[in-house]
This record gives sequence, structure tokens and C-alpha cells, in this order.
Amino acid sequence: MAEFSTPTTEHEFAENFAQLKPLMNRTEALYESARCLFCFDAPCIQACPSGIDIPQFIRQINSGNDTGAARTIYAANYFGNACGKVCPTEVLCEGACVYNLQEVKPIEIGRLQSYATTKAIQENKKLFAPGADNGRRVAIIGAGPAGISCACELRSLGYEVDVFEAQAQPSGLTVYGVAPYKITNEETLAEMAYLQAQLGYSVQYNSPISSREQLAELEAQYDAIFLGIGLGETNELGLPGEDKINCTGAVEFIAELRQRHHEIKVGRRVIVLGGGNTAMDAASESARLGAEDVVLAYRRGKEEMGAYEFEYDLAKGVGVKGLFNVAPLEIVGEDYVTGVRFIRTETAGGRVREIAGSEFELPCDMVIKATGQAKRAGFMSLIPGLETDGKGRIVADAVTGQTTNPKYFASGDARNGGAEVVNATAEAKLAARGIHAFLSK
Repeated sequence: MAEFSTPTTEHEFAENFAQLKPLMNRTEALYESARCLFCFDAPCIQACPSGIDIPQFIRQINSGNDTGAARTIYAANYFGNACGKVCPTEVLCEGACVYNLQEVKPIEIGRLQSYATTKAIQENKKLFAPGADNGRRVAIIGAGPAGISCACELRSLGYEVDVFEAQAQPSGLTVYGVAPYKITNEETLAEMAYLQAQLGYSVQYNSPISSREQLAELEAQYDAIFLGIGLGETNELGLPGEDKINCTGAVEFIAELRQRHHEIKVGRRVIVLGGGNTAMDAASESARLGAEDVVLAYRRGKEEMGAYEFEYDLAKGVGVKGLFNVAPLEIVGEDYVTGVRFIRTETAGGRVREIAGSEFELPCDMVIKATGQAKRAGFMSLIPGLETDGKGRIVADAVTGQTTNPKYFASGDARNGGAEVVNATAEAKLAARGIHAFLSK
């Protein structure tokens, strides 16, 4: 029996995908902020990749200065609102809270962050302004967290900025790849509109940059180019039957879900292949869409999964079952998926070994592959002198983000291989300063 009924309206979808971190009201924010100890050597700041002065903004909320709190947050992280919702705070700032040492519930830093920034967005508080025009232009490829963060910082430094985005909406995975129970489309797009209105960068949507000719044109027209291109589609597994109907990639599945909501259809029996955070999201989302049986299949043991423990707990909480030490051999079926043929595995010396004669078949009518994303190798090969490492990641200076082609800078998933939204925004802000230093010589 399914834990959730299949949603048929937007209201039912919203109920099934209720926010994990609902917006606080003023009373809740005052109460929670009063619990903070305002640590002098605050470990929460050290745990935040963007270095937000967390005790400072919490103190500002507690003293009634909500606008000041939003300013403190945004001064460090242009995706301050989104990160309050989508960050794995359980293992970052909240995971570092000193209350954990006393077995006391840590401060709800993420929700307090969302409270202050949401209020600033709703009241259209003026927190930013473009810097004095310095006569230089920068092109940004990709309007995801890295691209938009870089655009904001460059505008504050006085650069003219044009962002080229292949999709119809901004913010990359924040609106196309994050589970709907973490942040809504409306919240994401409200923050994007807020930033653009204040800092005045230009975004050209449905404008993919995909040829050497287009890149050469950008190179001629702009003083520097920033790559915030992220990653590509879900990796192929090379399995027989992978092309069958109802066998899809997790990235593509989540992107469609974020755009179509209750209009998307899910199988009654779903198998999700993978053990990372994206696999957990895809499994949890399938259950919330009304699937009667959702199995998360991973080739290693549970303790070896790449997913955060709280993400796996979240999936289990909505009825997802774990199947460990199994490797898929074939997607079974004629035109449509009817099952997956597995073989049992064991891990020895860090390597996965298949156990001969242990094959079995598990019936299903949908397979979701959460097996990582491909690098954009084809695109990167169009840029002269741009080097990538052995894992296909862009090679760039750790501080400035400058690549081996001096005119190009990069941050985000294309550079780090796939991390959190907060990592992309933090890297991109540094890269914007790297661009500024490079062009100021």
C-alpha cells in the first residue's frame, strides 16, 4: 500500500511535497534566535563554505533588525535564501553547533536564514547596488548558482555582465534539480528576480552556447568569460535494455518533476539505482508521487553509500526500501520495463566483487538511474588551451578560478565535480574577485 496518494491537483502535490523547513513566523524566529549562545569562535561559521557570520545575523534577528540580518547573510552568499532551505545544514552549520555536544537540539540556522532573507525579498529591501561602471564586460555561461553569484559580485565591482542560459529559467539545479520538498519554484525564482532587479545584470534565456563560433564571438566582445556550466545528463550504465520505456535518469526525472509537478506519472513499482543524495531524492519523490513500492538498489553496503545519513532516513520515512550489495545486469522487458536482473555483490579490499550464481530478478515498471552526471567534455573541447583533470573536471586556480586559458574562469560543478549549491556560490564569488584582479592588472 502506498504511503501517499497519487496527487492529481497542485494542492495535493503541495501536500505530498510539504516543505521540510517551513518558513518561520516572527514569534518562532524570536524564540529560536534567543537560544543561540553567540559563540565567540563560532564553529558554525567555520562549517559554512560561504563563511556567513551566523551568530551576527541571529543576534540581529533577535534584536529586531531583520533587514540587517539579511544584509549579513547576502554579504557572504548571494543565494542566501535558497541555501537556507537546500543546504545540508544537518552536516554543515547545524552539525557544528555546540549544542550537539550537550545532546541538545542545535539552532535551526537554515530556517532562521530563510526567515530573514524571505522577509527582505517580500519587502523588496534595497541591500545591493552596482559599482561604478569600470568600462569592462564579462560574459557568463550558465545562470546556475555559480553563474548568478559571479554575476552579482562582478556587478558590485562595476562590470557590465551578460549571462547566457540554455534553459528558460535561472538558478540551475536550484529550480531544475532540487527536490520540491526542499524549496519551491516560486521561492527560487523570487530570489533570482530580487537579485537581478537590484544589481542589473542581463540574462539571455534559451541561449545555449554550443559552438566554437559562438565562443569566438564572446572572446572578441568580452574582457573575460566565466564558465558556470554545471554537469550534463545522467551517465549511461551500458546495460542491456537501458533504452526501454520507463527507464530514465534521476537528473531528468527530477527536472521534469520540478516543472510539471502533479502532471508527471510514476510507476507503481519503482527501482532506483544508486546510493548518493540524488538517488535518495528520486526515491523519496517517487513515493510522494504515489508509487506503491520503491526500492533503492546499491552495489555496495549501506554504510558505503555516498548519501548523507539524514537523506536516507528521509527516504525510509516515506516508505522507501533499501536493497544493498546488488549490481544491475540488465533492464528486463520488451518495449517497457518489467524488471531488473541483479547479481549479489560483496566488497573486499575496497573493491566490489560479484558473487557467481547469485543472479535474481526484481519486477518493476519503472527504473530511475541515479548514477552520476556526465561531464561536458564536448563543450570544453571547444575552448583552446582549457585543461581538465583525470575526472573530466575543469582545472582552475583554487582561489581565483582562472583556468589554463587565462581569459576563462570557472566554478561550480564543472570545476568541483558536483558539490552543494553553497560551494558553487562561494567559489564563484571568489572567481569574480579573481576576474577583477586579472583585469585590473
